[in-house]
This record gives sequence, C-alpha cells and structure tokens, in this order.
Amino acid sequence: MRTNSLRLETKSEDETKDVETAIANLTSAFETKFTALSADVKAANDNVAAATKRADALEIKFNRPGSQANDNKEPRVETKAFETFIRRGREALTLDETKALVISDDTAGGYLAPDAFTTELDRNVVLFSPVRSLASVLTTSSPAVLWPKRTGGMTAQWLGESQPRPATSVTFGNTRYPVCDLGAYVDVSNATLEDTAFDIPALLSYEFGQEFGFEEGKAFVGGSTILSPAGFMNDTTIAYTPSGAASNFAATNPADALIDLFHGIKPPYRASSVWAMNTTTLGVIRKFKDTTGRYLVNVAGVDNTPVTTLLGRPIVEMVDMPDIGANASPIIFGDFSQGYRIFDRISLSILRDPYSQAANGFTRFHGRRRVAGGVGKSEALRRLKISVS
Repeated sequence: MRTNSLRLETKSEDETKDVETAIANLTSAFETKFTALSADVKAANDNVAAATKRADALEIKFNRPGSQANDNKEPRVETKAFETFIRRGREALTLDETKALVISDDTAGGYLAPDAFTTELDRNVVLFSPVRSLASVLTTSSPAVLWPKRTGGMTAQWLGESQPRPATSVTFGNTRYPVCDLGAYVDVSNATLEDTAFDIPALLSYEFGQEFGFEEGKAFVGGSTILSPAGFMNDTTIAYTPSGAASNFAATNPADALIDLFHGIKPPYRASSVWAMNTTTLGVIRKFKDTTGRYLVNVAGVDNTPVTTLLGRPIVEMVDMPDIGANASPIIFGDFSQGYRIFDRISLSILRDPYSQAANGFTRFHGRRRVAGGVGKSEALRRLKISVS
C-alpha cells in the first residue's frame, strides 16, 4: 500500500510541474504578443496624430481669404471682393475682402483683376487680336525680356585620320523685348453700378478686351514705335517671296507665288504654319484655281473642312494686314508659335475713379496692361511681297 501511495505522490508532483511549465510558456507567449501589439498600437496612434496635425494645417490654410476650394457654384472670395470694389469702391471692402485683394494690389493704386475676370479678358483679346492665339505667350516680372539666341553656326568638318580638328565657332546673342504700357478707360453710369442684376465685370471685360485687343493686333502686326511692341511686318530679318508682278499677282498662274511661299518655309516649321491675310486679300485668293478648275482655298463649312485652308494649311484673317499693292506684303506664312513671342507683364490692372466724372453721374475705370512682343525666329515666318523680284 505504501508503494502505491508513493507512486501517486510522484505522479501528482510531475503533473504539477507540467502545468506550471505550460502556464509559464503561455505567459511568455502572451507577453511577446502583447509587446508586439503595443508597438502596433503606438505606431497607429502616431499616424493618427500626424494625420490630425496635417488636417489642422490644411484647415488653417483653407480658412485664409482666397484659399478655399470652390467646389460649388459660389464665387470665390477674391471675385466677390473685386465686384464690390468695382461697384462701391475700396471703402466698401470688408477686412477679409481687402486681404483677398492684397495679393493683387497694383502699385499704381488699383487692383489686378482676379483669375476668372482675367481669363474672360484674354478670350476677348484673342477675339480682336488673332496674333495672340497663334504666338508663343509667356509671362514676365521684368521691365524687359532678354532672350538668348544662337547667331553663329557650328564648324564641323569631315577629316582624315591625322588632320587637326577645327574649333567650333558657335556664337550667341540676345534679343531684347521691352515691356510697353497699354491703357484705356471706360465710363460706367452710377445707376448701372447700383443695379446688382447687371454683370459689371463682364461689361468691363468686353470693353477693355475690345480696346486692348484692337491696339495689340495693330502693334503685333505693324508696330514700329518704341512705345509699342515690334510688329512682325516691320522686321527686316523676315525673308520674302515675290508675287511675280509689280502691283498684283502674276497674270499667268498667279498661284505659283503662293506655292513658292509655301516651300520657302523649312519643313519643321511648315507642319505648324498658317496663312495670315486680311479679308480683302482672302477674297482675291479664293478665286485662284488649279489646272483642273478647282479652287485652291477650301472654305470651312463648304468644302467639308473644319477650317478654311490654302494648300492644306489654315488661313487666319488679320484685319491689320496690308492690302494688295505695289511693294506691299499682304500675306505672311509660317509658324507663329516659333516666329513671334508675346510677354505679359501685367494682364490687367483696374483703377476706379469715382470723382472726375461724378458731376455727370459716371464712374471712370482705368484699365492698364503691360505687354512686350517681337519676332522670335525669323526663319519660321515668310512674307509674300508684291514685286517682280
């Protein structure tokens, strides 16, 4: 009996040790997993804190005047502020509205038009100044732009094995585009300003767009004074093709001069080239036919073409191009995006003058635009000159 009792006691002790060992293993495993879980929780908390900090920073940024995202139909803060300035003047602006327009404050005492207004103005300018829609348009913050250009070519040569290598003689220069001032004013009746149903910014946009576009168009084409951008028609570096007659096109095969002009432009430019002429010249060109009696000009909407073309390239009407006449150049052909450059210094600045016309019941708005322009690559453009040679 005593032997059996000892066996039972030994077995009980072994089982107790096994249980204690199992508990110790479970405890160790739990502590390991808990430590890992704690690290994950800490990392998650850190990410939440960082995200909260970023969200707070974005909220502060978007709460600044003029910084809100505009996902609805409501006008932006600066747009509302600009309309208030137009209708009632600087004195009617709230503190937030003033802050919204400070970023567009003009040193001449007015305010620069906000983005939406300026975009509308540019569309109207293009309507009256087609050169702007064709040329390379850039912005500048300087009173003049210096554009580097290569004035001399390479001097590479085919050589024998022992011949000395020649030095290259590439030379560079600069083309200077001075920024010019363009100004106009519009008188608006005070009664109209008080009528909130009338879109005053749209009115000013169209009026200034028409005035500036008309003057820009003349300058970009034929500008010849130091007060305006240089026109491409007065640039002597642009080559020409003669028409074949002293005062008109050659009587026999008059379209030959147009074909010569077309192929006078290098192929890389020709692929993006357009014809530019006024409507009177276009009326003459439209009568030209090939040997089969087919007209050379394909008219948009008539000949199943989206745009009016001549020899496969679009025609752009420019009212400021000269008429056909002795020694005149009524047509120019080329890639204007390479051949002519426009630089905008100030897109539009508005100065409100409620005093000078107050006795007549009007408020005067002075618009101001600063722009530079001139020929970029003269080889990208070519004129047709009415001459024998």
